[in-house]
Amino acid sequence: MSNTHTDAGQDVHVADSSTKTIWRTFWILLGITIFEIVIALAHMQFHWPKLPVNSLFVILTIVKAFFIVAEFMHLGHEIRNLIMTVLMPLLLFVWFVIAFLADGDSWKNMRKDLAPGTPKAAEKAQVISTEEGEGHHE
Repeated sequence: MSNTHTDAGQDVHVADSSTKTIWRTFWILLGITIFEIVIALAHMQFHWPKLPVNSLFVILTIVKAFFIVAEFMHLGHEIRNLIMTVLMPLLLFVWFVIAFLADGDSWKNMRKDLAPGTPKAAEKAQVISTEEGEGHHE
């Protein structure tokens, strides 16, 4: 009977430890979120430069994502190979999103710059007509 009691006591201790870890993670995430809100409100009030503020938000978001993945998705306690198996495709996906956003922005700018009636479109048409004219002179 004492073994059963000890096992139950260990279960309570493990559950207590995991509950403390979850609450610690909750308070860390809450603190970071409150800090982000304070920075956003201060930015609206004082009109700080966007690049440093946005960079800070990205860094804080990555920190929050780390805590969420490590504790609530239990990757913080896994072996390194499993963590890499999850993180490498995630990094490739992030690269994929960034690449397609950059490509879409490039297409948007190109369509805007080369729309009929814009100076760049007229310049491009003139270059093409000059090249065609040069070809006929030979």
